[in-house]
Amino acid sequence: MKRGSGILLHISSLPSPYGIGTIGRSAYEFIDFLVNAGQKYWQVLPVSPTGYGDSPYQSYSTFAGNPYFVDFEKLSESGNLKPEVYQSINWGDNAEYVDYGKLFENRFKVLKEAYYADRDEIKTELDEFRCKEAYWIENYAMFMAIKYDLNFKPYWEWPNDLKFRKPDAMAEAYERLQEEIEFWVYIQYRFFEQWTELKNYANEKGIMIIGDIPIYVAEDSADAWAHNEILQLDSERRPAFVAGCPPDYFSPKGQLWGNPLYDWNYLKSTGYEWWVRRIKSMYKLCDIVRIDHFRAFANYFAIPFGDEDATNGEWQNGPGTDFFDVLKRELIKDEIVDSNEDELPIIAEDLGLIDDSVRELLKAIGLPGMKVLQFAFSTDADNEYLPHNYTKNCIAYIGTHDNSTLEAWLHSASEKELEFAREYMRLNNNEGERMGVIKTLMASPANISIVTMQDILALGDAARMNVPSQFGTNWRWRLTLNWVFFDDTSKWIKKITETYGR
Repeated sequence: MKRGSGILLHISSLPSPYGIGTIGRSAYEFIDFLVNAGQKYWQVLPVSPTGYGDSPYQSYSTFAGNPYFVDFEKLSESGNLKPEVYQSINWGDNAEYVDYGKLFENRFKVLKEAYYADRDEIKTELDEFRCKEAYWIENYAMFMAIKYDLNFKPYWEWPNDLKFRKPDAMAEAYERLQEEIEFWVYIQYRFFEQWTELKNYANEKGIMIIGDIPIYVAEDSADAWAHNEILQLDSERRPAFVAGCPPDYFSPKGQLWGNPLYDWNYLKSTGYEWWVRRIKSMYKLCDIVRIDHFRAFANYFAIPFGDEDATNGEWQNGPGTDFFDVLKRELIKDEIVDSNEDELPIIAEDLGLIDDSVRELLKAIGLPGMKVLQFAFSTDADNEYLPHNYTKNCIAYIGTHDNSTLEAWLHSASEKELEFAREYMRLNNNEGERMGVIKTLMASPANISIVTMQDILALGDAARMNVPSQFGTNWRWRLTLNWVFFDDTSKWIKKITETYGR
């Protein structure tokens, strides 16, 4: 990956008068801002449909796009949706935060109006899209239609004939819910239509999009329902083991995530077909894929289902290099990557508890890992997160979506950490500590450096995207409508970018 820099800003955080950021005008304006600021990369969080806790890392489908991101104004331009349908709705009382309750209550009503207005005119296009995406779209659309019909029960509580996908029950549900199924197909058609236009615009402007996928699928998802064979599930479609992290100093009982684990032996017997299709589908959305919790490809922590914490978990072996050998062959075959390129366009999220097996896997396949500057000042000069210890083959961050903003960290870190940070980064009051931290990151050897939009704007923790293990207040922060991508901001970012050869 070529030396450059970029900004992390999720789609949901873009300005919009309709409750949440979308693939609309503000997304194009942000790309223009990146160009003016001399950036090469735009990093986003997963753009799949949000599920439990409104988290992009707990999705109803790993292949589908988020219906919340479909832009109404673009629907009005390309279809028959009347603006008064969505302009008269109260999308929330605070422009700085997403009101997911109001979104859930109102957004699908508007999208259904668009579907009724458009479906006859674009029937051919919908049929073509349905055929092209047949591997996942039918299962996803039917999953969502049944879920709505059954008042959003998780699929393992559905009637057995539907839970186990018995042919007669599936045929009856398909006939009874046909219009609803077609509605969910329509949403995905519009999402991918709008996203493709946006990605093409970004690439034409020289901006590469860094996408993101969680390594695990949600237990209540179309993936688990339709492809139960790829997961470690029992005869009732419940997990045998679930994902998490072992106990440590910060979490004495470990972390219990609850996602079902993969049956890697079965996946290997199929040539990792599901995973290969999943990664290939990501390259329709982005240019580089970041894989969250990458370490599970080396070994993963398996916790018995039903346990209340992670204390009884055990490490199990992941697929290792074998999976990536197969993946690279498949990506070359489909001309997604060049056979002459040594590296895959993948970023490995290798934060947290990392051992030699993970380091050896990364070295064997040549993927860049991640370095977080906020982690650098708790020990001494040997800390791997200090920039003088970086190699070129890594992606450098001040903080990620899971961390405090820089402004909050500067006010909450221990005095010992801050003293070390100020000395190491030669921070001074003349230019401000924030500017010194950003310069330090940009000056590092890392091929790519990424700064969050919150840190560009010097925002506090009210703008933090996610506090792990906290429920109900995450993933909500937004740029306000009266905020524009100021020329002054782009100028100083561009100057630093050019100074450090990014």
